[in-house]
Amino acid sequence: MTVLPDTLCELNGELLPLSQAKVSVLDRGFLFGDGVYEAMPVYGHQLFRFDEHMARLARNLDKLRIASPTDRDGWLARLRRVIAAQPADDQVVYLQVTRGVALRDHVMPVDIEPTVFIMSNPMKPVPAELRHQGVACVTARDFRWERGDIKSTSLLGNVLARQVSADVGAAETLLLRDGLPGGPWLTEASTCNAWIVQEGALLGPPMNEHVLEGIRVQLLRELCEEEGIAFNLRPISESDLRAADEVLLSSTGKEVLAVTKLDGEAVGHGALRGKPGPVYGRLYEAYQRAKREQCA
Repeated sequence: MTVLPDTLCELNGELLPLSQAKVSVLDRGFLFGDGVYEAMPVYGHQLFRFDEHMARLARNLDKLRIASPTDRDGWLARLRRVIAAQPADDQVVYLQVTRGVALRDHVMPVDIEPTVFIMSNPMKPVPAELRHQGVACVTARDFRWERGDIKSTSLLGNVLARQVSADVGAAETLLLRDGLPGGPWLTEASTCNAWIVQEGALLGPPMNEHVLEGIRVQLLRELCEEEGIAFNLRPISESDLRAADEVLLSSTGKEVLAVTKLDGEAVGHGALRGKPGPVYGRLYEAYQRAKREQCA
């Protein structure tokens, strides 16, 4: 049995040790995965892109018809309280809101109190070696449900997708979805957004019901504008992916990360084949500047 730490967390407004936090077995998050979450980076005890995370949380709560338990300032105060309780300067704070506790029934109950859980853990930065050499990934069919745009706690599809790469020692699984002419088409990776570089431009899949709009999507758009890098969201076919000059991942923990091997084959062309490319290098440095300037 895993022994839980005594790190302080918040459950429904109460600050208590993680080892003592308990929820009802009838919580709909436990029974149905009926809830949403956010994972937010913290640098120097300061939240990064807080308002963007809160805007996405509000959108997802609306999609599930869950009333937000508090407003922006209320969330900020609650998150800061948990962050302050952790010694690490750099953290990932996790916020989860489920519909709440009710007798088991698929129909959404009304007038029940949402369950709110907040915890924070030390950030695990990407090792310098992987920053230097890039990571290996694999591809798989995107077999998940049709509402990938909702940051739902129902993550079994993502768990199965991530295990595909874990089983072969790879860093991520890039997902390809059939169903449209010219496909299969890149959607995202199992735990993050995926990108390609083509002729110096950063390209990502369009935001739709199959893709979660990562907070770093808008951030990378802004960084590309600062750096003079062309940016476009458009359908990316499997052939586009395999012919790309660079392949990148972006997420809270990875920030922006180069993929240098895909399904056992080196990514890229010429002297840079199998190595992190120049667009990645510029975006990574720009990302570090943004971390210093955009914390709350």
